[in-house]
Amino acid sequence: MSVSGSDSEASRRSSKKPKYSKFTQQELPACKPLLTPGIVIGAFSLIGIIFVPIGLASLSASQEIVELVDRYDEECVPASDKIGFIQDSKVDKACTRKITVPKPMKGPIHIYYQLENFYQNHRRYVKSRSDKQLRFKDYKDPVGVMKSCDPEAVSVDGSLIVPCGLIAWSLFNDTYAFSVNKKSVSVNKKNIAWASDKSSKFGSDVFPSNFQKGGLIGGGKLDDKLPLSEQEDLIVWMRTAALPTFRKLYGRIEADMMASDEITVVIQNNYNTYSFGGSKALVLSTASWIGGKNNFIGVAYVAVGGLCLFLAMGFVVLYVVKPRTLGDPSYLSWNKETDYAQ
Repeated sequence: MSVSGSDSEASRRSSKKPKYSKFTQQELPACKPLLTPGIVIGAFSLIGIIFVPIGLASLSASQEIVELVDRYDEECVPASDKIGFIQDSKVDKACTRKITVPKPMKGPIHIYYQLENFYQNHRRYVKSRSDKQLRFKDYKDPVGVMKSCDPEAVSVDGSLIVPCGLIAWSLFNDTYAFSVNKKSVSVNKKNIAWASDKSSKFGSDVFPSNFQKGGLIGGGKLDDKLPLSEQEDLIVWMRTAALPTFRKLYGRIEADMMASDEITVVIQNNYNTYSFGGSKALVLSTASWIGGKNNFIGVAYVAVGGLCLFLAMGFVVLYVVKPRTLGDPSYLSWNKETDYAQ
């Protein structure tokens, strides 16, 4: 091969001029809708016609739900020394509350505890857990546990705490016993946690160890003979809430209740919300196809659907009163044929 031929080939290889392709020239197929008045009016009308009935149905379902909320943190402690009372382990903290059913409640009736001003979304609180320890029996890495669960990682004697971390340590431990018209009612605490959490996040062969054995007790205790996958109160609690006011499922009452029935609740008021200015409430609620009582979803659907219908009618009036001639779409830049040098 001649020297000149070699130089020519090398210059072609070193050329930075890109080879023509539809990708480099941004000519790949794409959706380029032409928004004519008919398309715009039709789109807004369709959204309104769909959203408004969904919103009305959601509002109707929400209004049928019976919800009873009883805040008990103020009445179940003496007004003089709330913190001292709640921290004294020798004092009986039983508190009896009476609730009258305003309308018939069809079972199952869901029991929730509601906390306010409790920031489970705090970064240090959320990170203080070990998912590997919760899932795997053989996970015995002290360094990993110390790093992820600090400051509740090891007990006084240096043994690993299972489950470790602030979330588990602060487990909610108020209890509720119910009777309706002086007849005891059982609470079903099965299947209150997500099935995916029980099967995938908490091991069936992982048992509590050294839990709440230190000098400072944060909340509830666990049964050492039950694996973590069966301790559903813990599983529910460890799915941290995004907002400082939240509800978590405590159990279900499978019986129906009639209007004017009197519910007597014996509460063991153990959980300390007084140190940080929080509050507690017991919530009894029925459910529908949208879940619990929530008017926001219905209002949002009706508002968006109504706005779309209003805009559609406005565009119709504007198009009738002051019509505008459409241009020729063949003159649009993406509809023109462009030649490129090969």
